[in-house]
Amino acid sequence: MEQESIIPPIYIVSGGKGVAGHTLIESMLIQYPDHKIPVMIEPEVATQERIDEIIKKVLKTNGVIAHTMIDVKVRRWLIDSCESNDIRHFDLVGNMTDYLDSVHDLKPTAQAGLYRMRDMEYYRRVRAIEFTMQHDDGMHNDKIATADIVLAGVSRTGKTPLSIYLAMFGWKVANVPIVPGTPIPQTLFEIDPNRVFGLTISMTYLIAQRSSRVTRINMNPNTDYVEPRKVRMELDYAANLFKKGGFKVLNITNKPIEYSANEIITILTSRFGSDKWSNEEH
Repeated sequence: MEQESIIPPIYIVSGGKGVAGHTLIESMLIQYPDHKIPVMIEPEVATQERIDEIIKKVLKTNGVIAHTMIDVKVRRWLIDSCESNDIRHFDLVGNMTDYLDSVHDLKPTAQAGLYRMRDMEYYRRVRAIEFTMQHDDGMHNDKIATADIVLAGVSRTGKTPLSIYLAMFGWKVANVPIVPGTPIPQTLFEIDPNRVFGLTISMTYLIAQRSSRVTRINMNPNTDYVEPRKVRMELDYAANLFKKGGFKVLNITNKPIEYSANEIITILTSRFGSDKWSNEEH
């Protein structure tokens, strides 16, 4: 029986994980739906010895190399090795890198894997938003220990918009409504109090916010929701809970969301360090 010929592979050689090169090659090959060309990733290439190993593979299979080497020295090693062994190669970033270096006088970081890191950051933010939406307004209170930030406060203290704003920057946020007469989840007092923030607001401003909502959704204007004495009791009740839990209290009266968010980030950074306070599970 005649032996089937082996299709020469395309080897993607990268100083990182090879994600950028693989994405580019696959986006080109998709234009050729009948192709059967194997695509092999050779990641984290940083030494002459590693390049020699790859060259042997390529020669054995009659393949070609597409590379995304950022490190100038390693890229030169690879190119020289390809040319001395008569291997066809495609530099996917070199020409542009040389252009940016020489014409614009820019210097690269020469750090491999930045594309993948950016990709991971994007998905981290997506997961943070999903988490925050799932833990909005007291939902899944039994799982708030996995949150980076927990916001607590009475109705109309801006918990939800502040939560979503923080989530857009990658922080998993849960928010817990404080309602007199409604049991407070015990988990609120079991998690690290340094991650919990009690939101408060001036009574006048809160009543104005609630009155606007009453009008908007056609509620009974005589409801306890906007009755000054009841509102004062709610705020006092929340303040006592914040004191009991040892939570940092933030007054959000007339403050833009951005200001409150920056205040929270600053406090957490001072407590946990600039890159250590995220409750890892992103």
